[in-house]
Amino acid sequence: MLKLSFLLTLLSSASFGPWHDEAKRSGVAIYPPACTSIECPVFDVLQLGNGYEIRRYNSSVWMSTSSIQDISLVDATRTGFLRLFDYIQGKNSYEEKIEMTAPVITEVSPSDGPFCESSFTVSFYVPKENQANPPPAKGLHVQRWQPTYVAVRQFNGFVTDSNVGEEAAALQASLADTIWAAAIEKSRPDSTTVYTVAQYNSPFEFDNRVNEIWMQFYVEDELLVM
Repeated sequence: MLKLSFLLTLLSSASFGPWHDEAKRSGVAIYPPACTSIECPVFDVLQLGNGYEIRRYNSSVWMSTSSIQDISLVDATRTGFLRLFDYIQGKNSYEEKIEMTAPVITEVSPSDGPFCESSFTVSFYVPKENQANPPPAKGLHVQRWQPTYVAVRQFNGFVTDSNVGEEAAALQASLADTIWAAAIEKSRPDSTTVYTVAQYNSPFEFDNRVNEIWMQFYVEDELLVM
């Protein structure tokens, strides 16, 4: 867990939003264009590193699938997204349509080998106006996140089964020997590497595509009230 005094120092010098000069130069923090037109979860940038960014997300609500077993992240994400798309189109207990948001995220628990099934959970960010009482739906469950800390790496183009592994490995390498790597390691329930793929664009968008690898970690409870 990170110490209070260190994180307070970071917060005091944090850049609250990704549109500052250092972000542009680094190529790490590009504000996803999709978030200028649809709702996205709010975050603060705590640090820009060499090939990574540290963010603090505010409390948020997500609607998630049950675990999907597949050898392909792309196929699992498609399966999960279709369930969530039906949900926002009114296939829920309230028969209520919900506005599209971004990103759609896929949590990845990798398998032990290249031909073994991995576990994937696909989630949709619930708009603020629906967060108090998200419509329930069969096969989906609500996740309520407390303020969450995430190490992030961005990449462009389309997500593929090969490039997500490469990008996750690159994020992990860029965090090596930092306090963030230690925090991530301590936050994992076991030795399995778990990361999340965040996708912001429709599959019909070809320009300005922004994808992200997330690695979450936790801090001491008293930091969550800041």
